[in-house]
Amino acid sequence: MRTPAAVAAVILLVGACGGGSDVAPTPEEAAEARRAARADSVARAAALYDAAVFDTIAWESDNKMWERGGVVWSFSCQKCHAADGRGEGEVAVQANLDVPDLLAAEWPLAGDVAGIRRAIFVGHESAMPSWGLVGLKYRDIDAVSNYIDGLLRAED
Repeated sequence: MRTPAAVAAVILLVGACGGGSDVAPTPEEAAEARRAARADSVARAAALYDAAVFDTIAWESDNKMWERGGVVWSFSCQKCHAADGRGEGEVAVQANLDVPDLLAAEWPLAGDVAGIRRAIFVGHESAMPSWGLVGLKYRDIDAVSNYIDGLLRAED
């Protein structure tokens, strides 16, 4: 059975290796291949996500947790979400990404640290990386989730 990611990989490999046709994929075909690859990553991350792991994480203090969360935020999140969390980070602006304002009163994950953890680990098909697959450990995801909900949103 062919998965969307497998189809996208074949399209990209054929194009990169010069095999098949001399005709480059259309922008729509390339966008569909990227969308399929993102959907596959999100599905893989969702299948691997284990909320119970967060029950095993212990912090010396809230301050240590928030300190680590601030470091993770500055290196991994603020590129898109901006330092203030409003969603107008440099990468988001340059790529014209629709990034949510994490400080908005109607933000659906407000007050839901478990939901924030899952969203960060799994990512989103639009552009949010599946951080659980591409570099953040559960401990880092826990720290930044608590930072977002406990400090970033409180500063507003």
